[in-house]
Amino acid sequence: MPDSLALMGVKGGPAIRPGSNMPTSMLLQLGGMTILVDAGLGVTRGICDQGVALTDIDLIVITHLHSDHYLELGPFFHTAWTAGLNRTIPVIGPKGLDRYWTGFQDSMGFDIDLRIRDEGRCDFNSLADIQIIQNTTTFGNITLHTMRNVHPPITDTFALRFEAGDKAVVLSGDTAYIPEMAAFAKGADLLVHEAMLRDGVEALCARMTNGDERLRTHILRSHTDAADVGRIAKDAGVKQLALNHFVPDGDPDFTDQHWEAEVRKHWDGSLWLGKDGMVIHI
Repeated sequence: MPDSLALMGVKGGPAIRPGSNMPTSMLLQLGGMTILVDAGLGVTRGICDQGVALTDIDLIVITHLHSDHYLELGPFFHTAWTAGLNRTIPVIGPKGLDRYWTGFQDSMGFDIDLRIRDEGRCDFNSLADIQIIQNTTTFGNITLHTMRNVHPPITDTFALRFEAGDKAVVLSGDTAYIPEMAAFAKGADLLVHEAMLRDGVEALCARMTNGDERLRTHILRSHTDAADVGRIAKDAGVKQLALNHFVPDGDPDFTDQHWEAEVRKHWDGSLWLGKDGMVIHI
């Protein structure tokens, strides 16, 4: 399979509205492995739309425990189970992810038990091997390096660097601007970095009907200005830059031209403005 990264959901935050993209999920094909990174709402459909069987996922990595990054992890496994999954998939994530996995099974206990008894399905719990994320881990031909990023108030939140042979792909996760990201992404074939527009954040918060000033404070202190994303890409000397986890998303007042103008203040290289379903070859 050709090395590539599919952006299956590029919206920042958990809410969806008419005209918006879906929350965060990515499908990385690298070193002969198929890796799911984050599992926001819509991830199961997104995998299928890439022509990949749910039963073909080799590894899952969850960057942090905000709902838009793991809400559909349990439903993914349940759907894959009914589609024929009968082997264990390693799931790497922060502390606490095991509580979600246990809670999901408890909530679906009637259905899970019924399908095992009535349809002969395999044990459900054994499908996911929940592991706490480490600094460096090797899976087959893939080496995964992680770096704690800055996304308050969460502290167990990580950027990821996948390496296979002479190729490297770096995913920022959700993070405020940190200069250390440039060193972490140094020379990568592809950097996928979250981004926000400050004017767009103000517009978003002005329209909110279910939140207060704390939402604005969280967004501004926990995410990265698009201009600073360009700065990171330049300092890192990456070959390609892609934006995802857009804040705001789906606002017609903030177009691709606004995003590109900010990034181009520092970055003049290859640039992808992420869209749901976009595939980037590595």
